[in-house]
Amino acid sequence: MTDIILSGCSGKMGSAIISCVSAREDCKIAAGVDIVRPQTDMAYFSSFDNVDVKADVIIDFSNPAVLDSMLKYATENGIPCVICTTGYSEDQKAKIKEASKVIPVFYSGNMSLGINLIIELAKKAASVFGEDFDIEIVEQHHNQKLDAPSGTALMIADAVSKVRENSEYVYDRHSYRKKRDKKEIGIHSVRGGNIVGEHEIIFAGTDEVLTISHSARSKTVFAVGAVNAAVFLADGKKPGMYDMSDLLASK
Repeated sequence: MTDIILSGCSGKMGSAIISCVSAREDCKIAAGVDIVRPQTDMAYFSSFDNVDVKADVIIDFSNPAVLDSMLKYATENGIPCVICTTGYSEDQKAKIKEASKVIPVFYSGNMSLGINLIIELAKKAASVFGEDFDIEIVEQHHNQKLDAPSGTALMIADAVSKVRENSEYVYDRHSYRKKRDKKEIGIHSVRGGNIVGEHEIIFAGTDEVLTISHSARSKTVFAVGAVNAAVFLADGKKPGMYDMSDLLASK
């Protein structure tokens, strides 16, 4: 049985995680951490500074502001972390990498199996098309999402840029007037309504356009991935950085 500390337990993703875990027999929520008290009877703490329960792993769907206290608690107690929060600064990403020298860290901007598959497809397309096709990434999310572009859009861009070297990310073109450079990867954000998550990768060539897209219809797909990652990470993994490719390889 894997005991989980759920960081961000009162949020929408926290609720999805709780629902997912309740349907499984291989894990349970040992405690929740959030500045807002959850509407459940789980053990609850307002911050990691006063957590006093034993657990095997942390799942984090919270806010970048929580990172320092969570990593401090995790490294001091030797607890692996599944970090699903997005919007981190480069300095915070460096702290995550540093923590992975002490504990296992599963870090991904998107826990969906489908998203990770389209990333592989996008890499293949970028490799085949080269600079003959322009690449644009469009992401859509609900109007409560704080960060833009999404962590997933950046995951896609980072994967493509490994295939197409010297790529340059362009987030906004209204401020200058010039032709599109072949090295550009355009990244565009849409926020509205209760859109769960839509990602589209457009490869536009001469007289030909290839579009690869993924649509998340509920938060359940992300919850399932996060819980699977938690059970995977808690199973005696050594310190280091892990992601969805490691989880898929273990199947």
